[in-house]
Amino acid sequence: MTEGAPTVSVITPTFNRADFIGEAVESVLGQTFGDFELLIVDDGSADNTREILSRYLSDTRLRYFYQENQGQSVARNRGLAESRGQFLCFIDSDNVWLPNKLESQLSFLREHPEVDIVYGDIITIDEASKEIGRENMRRFSGHIAGDLLRDNFVSINTSMVRRHCYTELGGFNEKDRLAEDYDLWLRYSTRFKFHYIPEYFAKYRVMDDQISSDKSARFWANERTLRFFLDAYPTAVDWKTQRKGWSTFFARKARYLAGQRSVTKALLTSLQSLVQWPFHSTGWRALFRVFFPGLKDVS
Repeated sequence: MTEGAPTVSVITPTFNRADFIGEAVESVLGQTFGDFELLIVDDGSADNTREILSRYLSDTRLRYFYQENQGQSVARNRGLAESRGQFLCFIDSDNVWLPNKLESQLSFLREHPEVDIVYGDIITIDEASKEIGRENMRRFSGHIAGDLLRDNFVSINTSMVRRHCYTELGGFNEKDRLAEDYDLWLRYSTRFKFHYIPEYFAKYRVMDDQISSDKSARFWANERTLRFFLDAYPTAVDWKTQRKGWSTFFARKARYLAGQRSVTKALLTSLQSLVQWPFHSTGWRALFRVFFPGLKDVS
């Protein structure tokens, strides 16, 4: 590491988020732990992002980079390449951190050298920063490759990663613009130990123009990511875990399609779930949802 380097590098890619980036930056600068650098990579914004950020540039912890639009993965990798910290964190430019995020996670990692990556829960907010909810998906600790096959439950905006993970396995897939964080966690899960801390570390803003708001596209991207991962790491999980993972994935997709009234696609997808693992209740529940969309199944 460079002499005098900060303990933590915080990476923020941004593109036309002038309305929100100030709040994101202030949530980082307001952390109870202050030995960090904040690297903002502007991926070709055409709004007044630069003007908004100019008011914060007097803080020497903030470093600003501008590039022509190349996508979020490229922007994040630029930040990683420029970073100097021992620990790496990410915050998107429309999200917000809670004040103790860095301090709490650093304390845990320093006390648990066997853990490589920590992450936690999010509070969902709307465009006006009003809280929508605090319900989070189920999350897991340890060697989580098998668990990740079912869904991406690692919230990138709440994560803290030891630098050696990036040094050993690299950064984001620059060809992927929909599931690049999922790809990253899957690769890291083959070698590194994760730990879920049951605390709220970030506020996640839900907006109509987010890439992640298109659930159909997300399912497509996640399925492609899973197939690439299992082709590249065929021994990462055993065949039974793979089949169960696919069963859960297709069941979730079928339930979504049923909710969209895409009955034929939902039926075919629920059958995919059952073919993968017919003893798994999630596939049968998905099939139930297809035929009885107005009734709640037994969870």
